[in-house]
Formats: sequence, C-alpha cells, structure tokens
Amino acid sequence: MSAKSVSRSRGSSLMAYLFLAPTLAGIGIFTLIPIVGSLVLAFFRWDIISNPEFVGFQNFTEAAADPTVLVSFGNTILFVVIAVVLQLGLALLLAVLVQERLPNWLRVFFRSAFFFPLILSAASVSIFMGYLFNEQFGVVNWFLGLVGIPAVPWLTTPTGASTVIILVYVWQNFGFSFLLFLGALAGIPKEVYEAASIDGATGWRKHRNVTIPLISPTTLVASVMAIISALQMFDQPYVLTRGGPGDATRTVVMVIYETAFKRLEFGKASAIGLILMLLIMAVTALQFRLSKRYVFYQ
Repeated sequence: MSAKSVSRSRGSSLMAYLFLAPTLAGIGIFTLIPIVGSLVLAFFRWDIISNPEFVGFQNFTEAAADPTVLVSFGNTILFVVIAVVLQLGLALLLAVLVQERLPNWLRVFFRSAFFFPLILSAASVSIFMGYLFNEQFGVVNWFLGLVGIPAVPWLTTPTGASTVIILVYVWQNFGFSFLLFLGALAGIPKEVYEAASIDGATGWRKHRNVTIPLISPTTLVASVMAIISALQMFDQPYVLTRGGPGDATRTVVMVIYETAFKRLEFGKASAIGLILMLLIMAVTALQFRLSKRYVFYQ
C-alpha cells in the first residue's frame, strides 16, 4: 500500500471518529457514567449534604425489608401483567381489522390516529384523564349517569385507581405495538393465506395457524419492549393518584423517586433501581429463552 493510500485511509478514519465523537460523548456522559455512578452509589449511604459512607449490602437489606418497596414491586408486576396483555391484545386485534377490512387510505389514517397519543406527554395526558375520571364533574361519570349508573369513585378507591391507570397507560402506548403488528401483517405473502384457504382454514383457524406463527418474531419484540416500558411506569400513577389511595398504585419507579429526592436516601434509591434493573434483565432473558418454543423465523 502506497503512502498516499495510507494517508487517505487515516484521514477517513479520523473523519469517522470526529463524526462519532458527539454521539459517543453523549452516551458516555448521559448514560454510561450515570449507570456506573448508580451501581457504585448502591453500596453507600449518601444524602448529598454529608460525605458518602460505605455500607456494603445494607441498602439492599433495608429495601428488601421495607413494606412500601415490597408493595410497589407487587403493584408494578400486577400492572405489567394486565397492561401488557391488554396492550398487545388490543394492538393485534386492531391491526388485523385494519389490515383486512379497510382500504389503504384508511390504514394510513388509523396508523396516525393510533400512534398520536404516544407522542404526547404522559404527564399532560394523565392530567387530562384525571379530569375525565373525576368523581364529581368527570365526563365519564356524567355519561354513566345518563344510563342510570351512580358516580364511580375512580381515583379514590384502590380498584378504581388501578383500573384508570392501566386504561390510561394502555391507551397511550398500544399505538406502537399496533404499528409493529401492522407492519408484520403487511409482510405476510397473500399466497400463504390462499394456500391455507385451499386447505380449509377460515376465520380463527386461519389466524391461529398462519397469522400468529408468522408474526411471532414481531410479537417477541413487541412484548419485550412493552414489558420493559411497563416495569418503569411512573407518570400515570404519579400524576393521577400520587401512589394512592394508600400505596395501592405506588410503583417501583415512584418509590425510587421518593426515596432519592424526598428522603435524600440516594444509596437506598440506587439499590432499589439496581434490583429493578436486574428484574428487567431477568424477565427479558426469560422471554428470549422461551421464544425458542414459540417464535418461528421464515
């Protein structure tokens, strides 16, 4: 290789590194350093004012013995199970209906309509929904009153508050899963359905034997992303109920926030965050492990 070629190659490499530098710097400053700092801080007691004190695994034992932390994990897992099932089920059902029943121009409209809530601020959506479900002057109770149903205390009872939070979360987030499923359905060759029809598959049997297996890779991606997102639920319960009534809607991320910024127990908050991260990693690994049984790649 000539000296001129070597010089050109070095210049190209330098230019590539210069273009990558801002992104790498952003990842390092805003992602890697906070992650490492949080991992280290989980083994210290620190309230910002005094110097950090190494306490080993004490933050983890205190978190494991804290009733509020345990309740928050239980609430979060319950929310995840219900919200993810509703989110994926609704998204798949609507994707099938839109793909099979509507013309192309209407598909474009519904893609935009269902995705629109996702670009809105979760806090602003939650504030708006709080007015809709208000027991005294909410529109939901007004409509229920028209058919003779008494006002429902949506946000002041554990069951009602949990129901509203799940509904609001699913309404705002199912659009992303809907787009994933719609793209997967559009990629299924028509010849496959024609062959299934010749074999006598119609209606539910066609979807069970053809559609669901062929979109299983997309289902895996959608479920992984939905579970990870739901495990970090914060805005809806914080804005709508502040975790109440009692601790009925308090989630893990809410406890992390309150522990760190209200009680200034940053070490304990980091320990809870680390436990949540390990839970997310374990659930994700389990999903990919089980995917070998139900995911079929063409």
